[in-house]
Amino acid sequence: MRESPCGCPGETPIAAPRATAGDTPPCACPGHSHRGRAWAELLRLPALFSVPGDVLAGTAATGASPGTRTLLAIASSLCLYEAGMALNDWADRDVDAVERPHRPLPSGRIRPAAALTAACVLTGAGLALAAGAGRPALAVATPLAATVWAYDLGLKHTPAGPVAMGTARGLDLLLGAAATSGSTRPALPSAALLGTHTLAVTTVSRQEAQGGSPVPPLAALATTALLTRLVTRRSSGGPTRGRRPATGHRPADLRADRFPGQDSGALLTTALTAAYAATTARPYFHATLNPSPPLTQRAVGAGIRATIPLQAALSARSRGTATALLIAALAPLGARFAKKVSVT
Repeated sequence: MRESPCGCPGETPIAAPRATAGDTPPCACPGHSHRGRAWAELLRLPALFSVPGDVLAGTAATGASPGTRTLLAIASSLCLYEAGMALNDWADRDVDAVERPHRPLPSGRIRPAAALTAACVLTGAGLALAAGAGRPALAVATPLAATVWAYDLGLKHTPAGPVAMGTARGLDLLLGAAATSGSTRPALPSAALLGTHTLAVTTVSRQEAQGGSPVPPLAALATTALLTRLVTRRSSGGPTRGRRPATGHRPADLRADRFPGQDSGALLTTALTAAYAATTARPYFHATLNPSPPLTQRAVGAGIRATIPLQAALSARSRGTATALLIAALAPLGARFAKKVSVT
């Protein structure tokens, strides 16, 4: 019988590719703490910090103030996100037994049936919470849940996989718009930008276990540059929502004095977009030079973390300053917990 590092009977852990505390395979001995850590790994709890910003950015895009329905939409989003995490590992348990034997299911710390049950329960809870936020929210949450299940059960290993994942993230942003205002149209541009970022990250993640070509991280680096340009250009060039643009007959300094919030919003958007680009640029560049599993996994982790400043930048671009700052505050929390439990 094998022993775990603490001396209790269990599986001999196999070192994860990444040399971080979050990737260190925990002891397989019984106990509530070890069971809780196994579920934290399965559900990738630190990644949850990247979820509320979807709904909040969608709310900001509509110009509406967050309310009770917004909170219900956030709860729905969290449940559907975690359902996807549990279902993902259930569907990939045979592949993970070879490529990632330290994961909770192949290591035996969580039974496959328990993971599948959790995915079903979380999906049902997510749809119920969306229904509580109103019919428009449910109308978005239903295809969102369907996309999550379709990705995990069939599309993940096909060329349509990254597109499905990007679609899911875009729908999650639209969920906030639908729940808060009943309309998704104002949030479509933000959903497209966020979905494009997610598509790029997902494309890189497809080779994080075995490494591969430098093309995906290079494409993700180019996508980051493009999104940075689009977000900042829209912020500096477009008029403030709900206000009439200044005419060409007014001097530039008078226009700035009349609409000081427009300049401050543009500055905040630029700062948050710069934070988004800085989070991903170096890891993507390193993975391009050396697309090995460790560097690719770091690039994927950076892409997931960069979702938060991008959500904040999209909110600031929509003049949701308070919302943008609230989303941005989630970034250090996510980074802190990611040191304990891996987000990939």
